[in-house]
Amino acid sequence: MARGSLALKLGVSFTSSSLVLLLLAYHSCSFYLPGVAPQDFSTGAELKVKVNKLTSTKTQLPYSYYSLPYCPPEHIVDSAENLGEVLRGDRIENSPYVFQMREPLQCKVLCRRTLNAKTAKEFKEKIDDDYRVNMILDNLPLVVPIRRSDQENAVVYQHGFHVGLKGQYAGSEDLKHFIHNHLTFTVKYHKDYQLDLARIVGFEVKPFSVKHQYDGEWKNENMRLTTCDPHARRAVTSSDSPQVIEDKKDVIFTYDVAFEESDVKWASRWDTYLLMADDQIHWFSVVNSLMIVLFLSGMVAMIMLRTLYRDISKYNQLETQEEAQEETGWKLVHGDVFRPPTNSDLLCVYVGTGVQFFGMILVTMIFAALGFLSPSNRGGLMTAMLFLWVFMGLFAGYASARLYKMFKGTQWEKITLKTAFMFPSIVFAIFFVLNALIWGEKSSGAVPFGTMFALVFLWFGISVPLVFTGSYIGFKKPAIEDPVKTNKIPRQIPEQAWYMNPVFSILTGGVLPFGAVFIELFFILTSIWLHQFYYIFGFLFIVFIILIVTCAEITIVLCYFQLCSEDYLWWWRSYLTSGSSALYLFLYAAFYFFTKLDITKPVSGVLYFGYMLIASYAFFVLTGTIGFYACFWFTRLIYSSVKID
Repeated sequence: MARGSLALKLGVSFTSSSLVLLLLAYHSCSFYLPGVAPQDFSTGAELKVKVNKLTSTKTQLPYSYYSLPYCPPEHIVDSAENLGEVLRGDRIENSPYVFQMREPLQCKVLCRRTLNAKTAKEFKEKIDDDYRVNMILDNLPLVVPIRRSDQENAVVYQHGFHVGLKGQYAGSEDLKHFIHNHLTFTVKYHKDYQLDLARIVGFEVKPFSVKHQYDGEWKNENMRLTTCDPHARRAVTSSDSPQVIEDKKDVIFTYDVAFEESDVKWASRWDTYLLMADDQIHWFSVVNSLMIVLFLSGMVAMIMLRTLYRDISKYNQLETQEEAQEETGWKLVHGDVFRPPTNSDLLCVYVGTGVQFFGMILVTMIFAALGFLSPSNRGGLMTAMLFLWVFMGLFAGYASARLYKMFKGTQWEKITLKTAFMFPSIVFAIFFVLNALIWGEKSSGAVPFGTMFALVFLWFGISVPLVFTGSYIGFKKPAIEDPVKTNKIPRQIPEQAWYMNPVFSILTGGVLPFGAVFIELFFILTSIWLHQFYYIFGFLFIVFIILIVTCAEITIVLCYFQLCSEDYLWWWRSYLTSGSSALYLFLYAAFYFFTKLDITKPVSGVLYFGYMLIASYAFFVLTGTIGFYACFWFTRLIYSSVKID
């Protein structure tokens, strides 16, 4: 009876722990550690705008700002990017846009550019592909405020402004390309009245296309324009007379700067970018996932109670013949249930890799939910994940070696090499091919040779030695003893019902873990491929915990049914049952591609499916390992609870 009550507590604890995590993660959504120190500016202090990559949701290929013939500063200086920024394709450089704090500017001329056939074509191609220009001021990205027509006084923010637009002159049917050559910046600041200092809390822009006019011959940037003149109080407020992009056309780049005091404090300045307008959908996602968990928890609790209680009571006389036969199903395979599976080495490798992934994601989630991986630290999330993956190699080696020794393996060096190289080699090969395609498009998203060398060094110089260290420690420990003896001759597995067919049960088992996360998956894909910020890690952490519980419970349920049908080949099936959710993830990614994205270039499509293949493969390893360990714990528990004659 004690074991039966223990099983009940274990089953119910899934639900209570989920509710506690729900409350904790809700508060973590609003907890924010910016990660950078605030900077105070006095009146007249110099403000330097930096330019970042050109981005497009159509091509997914970033380009550096100066790949187009924009006005350059006297000397172009690259900012030092971290590893994550380089992998994201960020190329941050200085620009000729220089302001003075709280000193408005009107119609400041940057330069005049004369287009030729080549440069005109480059601008037109970027406009056709909906490229946006990204800039940074005091670590804040530039946004374009857009009023929503469906909600009163509601404003959404678009990251970066479009290179230009397409349109037609009145009375003409010819489609023309127009460039955004005039920018009206608004710098929002929060003032400290005691010190007369201010902190920047917003950076907005309204782009215009203006065919500038001037009297006489062009001399230099100090020329007085007739279309935009601060002395005559003539400002640019519309694009009624746009600047067309054609060969041998002159384009004059200008800008205005306005300063606006704001009540927003510096610590809250990122709220504009991280505003979650659809939090009800996320709550629906969590509640939907919790319903799945409650259903599975009930089934697991029922199985645990039924199995352990009836085993301890030793088939009392009140049981019918049919009930006794039903209960003896899983007991009959006690001599084969812990027999090492086919390709046991490969299973050890995948389990070790899954442990490595699980450790990386768990630690990343915790730090992100607490606010340590703020988007103000560009590339910080990816950098943290890379380094955590490398250092979690210690646990990968340990886990694979422990399982390998339990399978009576003796060549631990061989299993260690496979653990250290199999998964990273596959991912690196796909990544290398994709990077070559990006390089062929001359995109700034291509990882340079120096960064590629750094990645290889992290792999060979840190991860591989740690895998070996963990494997050595794991192999030197005493082997895990099986609860029951294994027969020398394998038992023949009886013919299975159609619903216990391995392929059917595996594919069925993957549906529920995917169902628990697919709503949140939509927002993750949107943030990656539509270039939006994702900072609702509180919700994501809840969904991650629910994913763990769902993978564990569905695997335990199907494993129990499998053993009851006297099929003892549970090792690989437990891994594949929850791991098959990766198949649904990839299918959903394909659905998202055709319904939500406007990608037309073949190279961009290959990039999308290549990266989603890597993500799905990683998801397979993660969920498969969770399911395997749940089933491993379950089988050892039930077979150690009965006496075998």
